[in-house]
Amino acid sequence: MARYLTEGAGAFFLVLTAGLTTVQGVPLAPLAVGSVLMIMVYMGGHVSGAHYNPAVSAALVRAGKLERKYLRHYIGAQFAGATLAGLAVRFLTGAHFVPAPGDGVSVAAVLLAEVLFTFGLVLVVLNVATDRRTEGNSYFGLAIGFTVMVAGFAVGDISGGVLNPAVAGGASIASLLTGGGTGNIGNVLMYWVGPGVGALLAVAVYGVQRED
Repeated sequence: MARYLTEGAGAFFLVLTAGLTTVQGVPLAPLAVGSVLMIMVYMGGHVSGAHYNPAVSAALVRAGKLERKYLRHYIGAQFAGATLAGLAVRFLTGAHFVPAPGDGVSVAAVLLAEVLFTFGLVLVVLNVATDRRTEGNSYFGLAIGFTVMVAGFAVGDISGGVLNPAVAGGASIASLLTGGGTGNIGNVLMYWVGPGVGALLAVAVYGVQRED
């Protein structure tokens, strides 16, 4: 239970911060999101591994870093935390938070942005948080949080820099429950497909890295 509570709490604060900074138009929103992820990684790394992201959890199962029996419970907790955060954003601001691409951005551009930066995120996680060669390091939270921050600045205006199916899925569920609808369901699918492909590519590259 501790694992799942930790995953839910981390996903909650990640999506809460993303939602509040986005709907309020905070200029340095990516810095806030990357920072809260770093904080939550340090909070929960020793308990659950601090994934807070179905793409990360699935990648770790694929790489042999997480037992498959935990996967569906991790994903369920992540979606639950993200949904509760979406509801909290609605209550606190009166606005619906549903991640979306920038105006006029093509599907191909959104997918490529999400694939590339999820690839980077998962590759970082595998190398700094799970590899025995970096075991015991003190920088894993910084590396993971800064990767998400960089993605927000680099592709925030293109894809939103989501990199996380639970963010899009949970926020969409919360919006639906509070009368806001889900927006374009195609957006949600892009935020599942892009991170999924990026995570699989990262596992493949890490497999080569691990051989050396």
